[in-house]
Amino acid sequence: ASAHVAAYAGWMAVNRSRSARAARKRRRRMGRVEHDLTDEQWDALTLAWGGCAYCGAVDRPLQRDCVIAISRGGRYTLANIAPACGSCNASKCNDEVTGWLRRKRLDEGAFLLRHLEIQARMAERFPAALVT
Repeated sequence: ASAHVAAYAGWMAVNRSRSARAARKRRRRMGRVEHDLTDEQWDALTLAWGGCAYCGAVDRPLQRDCVIAISRGGRYTLANIAPACGSCNASKCNDEVTGWLRRKRLDEGAFLLRHLEIQARMAERFPAALVT
């Protein structure tokens, strides 16, 4: 019996819960793409937006939200990140941004115009970044 136990001494059980599987899947997906958003760029984005890019909330911590979700080919880049409150980020999930804005009855046009304006400012400030 001791030989049987010794054979499994380094073995660990794998958490098979839905959230653990989702976390492993996200880590693999994140590892397959190159992310190049710097802390300086993130700070400039949060300052430029002045709050949640979607609902405008200023009283909550902001999270990095991919406008085009990673599962849809997006990356953590200056051109694809918008600051979002936890509620908007969780609600949007991996939805297409304009459809999600319409469903939430948020101002799609205002977001798109502001996004373009801020992207133009970021392109001036960070000319080496690929802003598309």
